[in-house]
Amino acid sequence: MTPLEPTGIAPPFARYSHGVLLPQGARLIATSGQLGVAADGTVPTGAKAQAQLCFANLDAILAAAGADRTHVVRINAFVTDRTHMADYMAARDDWLADVTALPASTLMIVSGFTRPEFKVEIELLAALPG
Repeated sequence: MTPLEPTGIAPPFARYSHGVLLPQGARLIATSGQLGVAADGTVPTGAKAQAQLCFANLDAILAAAGADRTHVVRINAFVTDRTHMADYMAARDDWLADVTALPASTLMIVSGFTRPEFKVEIELLAALPG
């Protein structure tokens, strides 16, 4: 994939690309939104811990398709309050620390999820070579 960072517009605010160009014939992987729920059903209280768990769950989904975080082309993330943005972004940046071709990314503040203890939800779009 090729990150798109055109001149003449402001650079990204953090570790993401404005756009991503996929090679012809790439196979797409779309995940459902992942909440910070462990396999045993427990939910950490903090936004950073929930985001880290979301990313761990997404790693498992990518691995099931033979992919990893280097194949991610887009991250869509949702937090329930502006105060959770920094913790989410820290978890995302840690997760992308070794990725050189950064994905596109969107972060939105939403009013809530299905249960009040959830603070973060993350979904991915990834691509494997054709």
